[in-house]
Amino acid sequence: MSIERSEFTFSDDHGVEITAYAWEAKDPIGMVQIAHGIGEHALRYDAFARHLANSGLSVYADDHRGHGATGMRQHDGDTSRLGRLGQGGLDATQAEVLQLTSIIRERHPGLPVVMFAHSWGSLMAQRILNAHPRAWDALVLSGSAFRTFRHMESGELNANWASAPSAPGAEVTGFEWLSRDPQVAADFLADPLCFPADILKLFGVADGLRLYGKPGAGLAPEIPILITAGADDPLSRGDGLRLLADAYRKRGVRDVTMRIYPGARHEILNETNRDEVFADVTTWIEERIASH
Repeated sequence: MSIERSEFTFSDDHGVEITAYAWEAKDPIGMVQIAHGIGEHALRYDAFARHLANSGLSVYADDHRGHGATGMRQHDGDTSRLGRLGQGGLDATQAEVLQLTSIIRERHPGLPVVMFAHSWGSLMAQRILNAHPRAWDALVLSGSAFRTFRHMESGELNANWASAPSAPGAEVTGFEWLSRDPQVAADFLADPLCFPADILKLFGVADGLRLYGKPGAGLAPEIPILITAGADDPLSRGDGLRLLADAYRKRGVRDVTMRIYPGARHEILNETNRDEVFADVTTWIEERIASH
């Protein structure tokens, strides 16, 4: 079935106009909200969103503050300022993510809402869940990390591939860490709305430090969590994702699943085994909302 993508805007509490997108299934069985990573934008998830919508899951995603169409509007079209969140910073960005959740629930009352949060989006989702344990009916953390100084890489993410180009004779792009598929790095570099991100420079020290933390007390035991990543994702150090899963279990979450893909890197939705990832994530979501 051909899925049409629509676009709309809403204003957050600081008056920032947020651009959002919807991929509506014909007779949806549930809703999926996507929270993208730093240095990118929601439309990079178009193929995944269309797959979900064709599976009966309507999808909503926003360009977070400072990113994509939202960031271009904030910064008067100056791409060199993309990544700067604006007034309210990280907390305001998380608030507009939750605002979109409310819009989804208003448009589709009674249907479960699953958050698919990637990278920076997943770090925000962990923070939101601590404060709002039932914000969503299920949570997928993709390309995430256990948010400690020891287990979350804050340095050079492409270090393992600094002398390993994606193809013989090719030059190192600096974005080999995203995927084994060299076209992903090429597309990222060619996209005017994508950019290399230094969190401390873009967010400031205070907001950069706010991204660290652990699962808190008072989590909802019935809200299932999927932690999924590539085994070669440099954002997560050591056994950090296992420790994250254990931390959620210790906080009482009954259904915590881990799915790690051997050889895959940071963007599992853009990996060479993306079809497998699409299918696995979709199945996990369908199984969880079936019991909602």
